[in-house]
Amino acid sequence: MSELKEKSKRNRTIVVLPSEVDKLEEKITTFENLREKFENDSIIHGDLLECIEYIPNNYFDLIIVDPPYNLSKDFHGKRFTMMNDVEYEQYLRSWFYKLCDKLKSNGTLYMCGDWKCTSSMQRVISEKLTIINRISWQREKGRGAKRNWKNCMEDIWFAVKNPNNYCFNVEAVMMKRKVIAPYKVNGVPKDWDETSLGNFRLTYPSNFWDDISIPFWSMPENTDHPTQKPEKLYAKLILASTNEGDKIFDPFLGSGTTAVVAHKLNRKYVGIEINHEYCLWAAKRLNLAVENPNIQGYSDGVFWERNTLAAINKERHCNRENSYKSSSLDLKFENHE
Repeated sequence: MSELKEKSKRNRTIVVLPSEVDKLEEKITTFENLREKFENDSIIHGDLLECIEYIPNNYFDLIIVDPPYNLSKDFHGKRFTMMNDVEYEQYLRSWFYKLCDKLKSNGTLYMCGDWKCTSSMQRVISEKLTIINRISWQREKGRGAKRNWKNCMEDIWFAVKNPNNYCFNVEAVMMKRKVIAPYKVNGVPKDWDETSLGNFRLTYPSNFWDDISIPFWSMPENTDHPTQKPEKLYAKLILASTNEGDKIFDPFLGSGTTAVVAHKLNRKYVGIEINHEYCLWAAKRLNLAVENPNIQGYSDGVFWERNTLAAINKERHCNRENSYKSSSLDLKFENHE
């Protein structure tokens, strides 16, 4: 485990204490356990190339893949070294073909990548699946560069086994946005709602996502994983491409975002992760999800724009206050009568 450092009071980054390890280990499946029995809702500590043989074929409704990008990076002792494009595509093929076998005939796969490796991913994905779209995610974080544009975008490839038969619940991933230029017909708002907090419209989602913040130290979902994906990001993928009770697979589980969001949204999950410390983080996040099932930026069945949490909370507070006042008024009338 990483050495624990004293945090500031506002730092909500999840850490695993030595006293918690034994209990969290109970939620982690070893490679030996997997060989004996495969189970849903499992965090599997092991190497994907070994474990994949013991994962059933034609089983998952959705696979979310966030593999190492083609960069030299240290994942807390598990180092990935940058390759040339040909070598990186060979690396992808070493597990991607087998991964596709795990999808149901109407299953969906999403794969995350950056500008450097996304073309390699597109080529390899197209060899086995039909690509439906490419989502561009503006993650609003990254190092500045004096001789280049700041890198703050990532791609998510959306692919399916059967382009004529796949799940896509567009109504489950609607966006709630502020209306800049409200339009009325006969004095009535057209396709938007007028509230005390402002004017809002429910809109259909596009393939450009600018409403999601990358996890940082003051967010309760944050860990020290160097490439952790936000819960809100994966919530969109899961709600759009699965139904409650469906099965989701993440072969590079990392700090557990897929498992946590699947649990919060009443789906089954299986994840493989080679780094034992990351498995512990995932297990702790799952425990915390029992106490707090909320997903930041997702409320009342819709996704809100970035930095609108205050408005959400204010709206809820106003609704509770109005409900309380109405109940009190009704009670006064009853007592008077």
